[in-house]
Amino acid sequence: MKEGIHPEYHKVKAQCGCGNVIEIGSVESEIRTEICSACHPFFTGKQKLIDTAGRIDKFNKKYAKHFQKKEEK
Repeated sequence: MKEGIHPEYHKVKAQCGCGNVIEIGSVESEIRTEICSACHPFFTGKQKLIDTAGRIDKFNKKYAKHFQKKEEK
């Protein structure tokens, strides 16, 4: 391997938005993430509920005439 062409490898602390800190190796000097395995719903099994009822009602009102035509046929 050639000397002087490879970036320096550091041990850095990756910080998540939830406050979780993980020590990893990287060529970056600092790593910040919005979501990690400690707070992601897929890994924790806890899903945050999002209010979609208003969006569904809005969709149904917007396309009500379209769905009525298909049901009549």
